[in-house]
Amino acid sequence: MSVLAVGLSHRSSPVALLERVALSGEARRKAMSEMAGADAVNEVMMVATCNRVEIYADVEKFHPGLAAISELLSWHTGVALADLTRHLYVHYEERAVQHLFSVACGLDSMVVGEGQILGQVRAAVKEAQGNGTLGRVLNDLGQRALRVGKRAHTETHLDHAGADMVSLGLLVAGRHLPAASGRSAAPADPRCPHAPAGPTGADEVAAALPHPETLAGQRVLVLGAGSMSALSANTVARQGASSVVVANRTFERAARLAECLTEAYEPLRSRAVAFEHAAGELAEADLVISCTGAQGLVLTRDDVAAAAERRGGRPLVLLDLALPRDVDPAVRDLPGVALVDIEDLRQASAEGAGEAAGTTADIAAVREIVTEEVAEYQAVRRAELVAPTVVALRSKAQTVVDTELSRLHGRLPGLDDRARGEIDHAVRRVVDKLLHQPTVRVKQLASAPNGGTYEAALRELFDLDPHKPDAVTRVDPASAEEG
Repeated sequence: MSVLAVGLSHRSSPVALLERVALSGEARRKAMSEMAGADAVNEVMMVATCNRVEIYADVEKFHPGLAAISELLSWHTGVALADLTRHLYVHYEERAVQHLFSVACGLDSMVVGEGQILGQVRAAVKEAQGNGTLGRVLNDLGQRALRVGKRAHTETHLDHAGADMVSLGLLVAGRHLPAASGRSAAPADPRCPHAPAGPTGADEVAAALPHPETLAGQRVLVLGAGSMSALSANTVARQGASSVVVANRTFERAARLAECLTEAYEPLRSRAVAFEHAAGELAEADLVISCTGAQGLVLTRDDVAAAAERRGGRPLVLLDLALPRDVDPAVRDLPGVALVDIEDLRQASAEGAGEAAGTTADIAAVREIVTEEVAEYQAVRRAELVAPTVVALRSKAQTVVDTELSRLHGRLPGLDDRARGEIDHAVRRVVDKLLHQPTVRVKQLASAPNGGTYEAALRELFDLDPHKPDAVTRVDPASAEEG
């Protein structure tokens, strides 16, 4: 079995194609189940974010596994296989492991070093577990990837090398907002449980924004109440927004987030509205942040045009962090309306927006961590692969010992129980001692690169087939009687 990674991201694919490949939760789980049911595929996990869709699989063979996954991805997304394969990247075995570890560390993110990806990888592992498509191989790999990501954020300053998606989005959107006025940024308050902690915490996000005054006094509408929406709401509150309105399909979640914001960032005014009334809030907002996870448009051109007419010439800035997109791209043509979406953030990222001094050194340090962890993971995997052969060898030795002792006792019926016990113990100790060093050594050698040759030699020398237990537990009675 080997690990295969197949995916598209902001680096390989246009946003329009990423939108088409971004499956909803139930559709994604169904696709994973069918992939895991293919003949060449054993396990499947899918990492889906606002700028990547990646499938990790444990496959029997490379080409059949790749064909099955590509064809099923094409089938479930409705994207022609030829159009899909032009933008797919494929990694196999060690390269696949290295890619996942790099992703978990934020090295492959649109904004290098962002910490949200770690939570997204964790969610992917949990979803595959619940879907029944995660086995030992991918579970071990996923848990190791999470450990590598934590190491990267703990042992380096990569978190400070760049902003996350939210802060980069606010940085770019802030360029379109009018001059700041109103009040200073709200003080930090730990009472809000919706404020993400750790590398994606609001303190780090706030620090990443070089011009926090651009949000002071602004009225913000947040569409959605998930993790990224909550992070957005907390960030704009800390940066001095005068009011935040939260709209979500589940009103109770929106209400909890709004209440939390009001308590934590006084004198901020925050309230929740039913999602169907969100379009009606556009006329009063200065900045709209949308990240809902919906499969269709949340704000149409007509919605925004109607609001623009009621604004009396005041500019409206829309920040769309969703994939597929929440906001109709056609709103760019409306006077007084500015739209910032994933495509704009990709361009800003390419230009180095939000990066801090020391980025190169931090990235190099994280890459060293990834290289070290990949080597360790591969060594453990190689050692695990030799285990069945060692078991087969010991099983065969046990069968030979049992057969020979039975034959000896049959030829010497006069032995008393004490003598029989001493003979049994001595023979078994001899065999154990003879096997101990070779089995320990072959495990050590197998963990090194090209270590599989030692395991193959052991199988050849002792005529072992670790995949057929019956073959290694039977001994030919005729050969046992010889000598």
